[in-house]
Amino acid sequence: MHTAESFKTQLLNLQQTIVSGLQALDDSLIVTRDPWHREDGGGGISIAMTGQAIEKGGVNFSDIEGNHLPPSATLKRPQLQGRPFRAMGVSVVMHPANPYAPTSHMNVRLFTTIDNCAEPIWWFGGGFDLTPFYPFDEDIVLWHQSAFDACASSGRPDLYPIWKQQCDTYFYLPHRSETRGVGGLFFDDFCEGGFERAMALTLEVGHTYWKAYRSILSKRMHSPFTERERSFQLYRRGRYVEFNLLHDRGTLFGIQSKGRTESILMSLPPLVRWEYGFNPDPQSPEAKLTEYLKPRTWL
Repeated sequence: MHTAESFKTQLLNLQQTIVSGLQALDDSLIVTRDPWHREDGGGGISIAMTGQAIEKGGVNFSDIEGNHLPPSATLKRPQLQGRPFRAMGVSVVMHPANPYAPTSHMNVRLFTTIDNCAEPIWWFGGGFDLTPFYPFDEDIVLWHQSAFDACASSGRPDLYPIWKQQCDTYFYLPHRSETRGVGGLFFDDFCEGGFERAMALTLEVGHTYWKAYRSILSKRMHSPFTERERSFQLYRRGRYVEFNLLHDRGTLFGIQSKGRTESILMSLPPLVRWEYGFNPDPQSPEAKLTEYLKPRTWL
């Protein structure tokens, strides 16, 4: 499938765009570039970073092949489970140092496989979401307006409410009865309009993520904070860990497909804390966060 190679080139460009943008934003950033190869087929480039703005970040590219597509990748296509596959994508997680700057995540990906037919079966997936600790309405509105614009720029504004709802549903911690953050976009099994159009929209999602997050991060990364805000940030990071280890299908796919563990778990924050029975003062800024951890309309 020659068009998959075009997507691969664009993914590598997206990866470099984000890394270069972060370096321009934070000249203290230490970037570690780690190419790797997978014994069962394929490989990737993991890029880890740390600096004054980003306490821990990862911008990972992978392109892997295998003989048995894992069940985590075939929820909507169970008949393909166990088929030979190729999966490629870019995955990004940013854990800022400043508690007033939100954590963010983005992923765009392509799966191809064979189902006893001459042509490969393919589908795209991805999305992005925002996890603030001290939320600002203007940042969240910018985030969701950017999500809408990404869909609209490809002639599909109707996809925004669908993908937003899917994001709210997916990034949900049932054992906590709360969303992971304030949402964004989430889509999977997408192949509408043909390969080129579906690819273009998927890439637009990836580039839109970076433009929106760069705007928010640059605004909040220098905000003054105290040990109180830092402590709350570390406590709330615990919920991020809980979701990624208990519910995230991307983490599960990486493990099931015998992916590179160091890259799969790069999404976890460097420091985190759990506190038994923690309840913020009802009138405090920390308590305000709970009002944002349920789906709402932002536009």
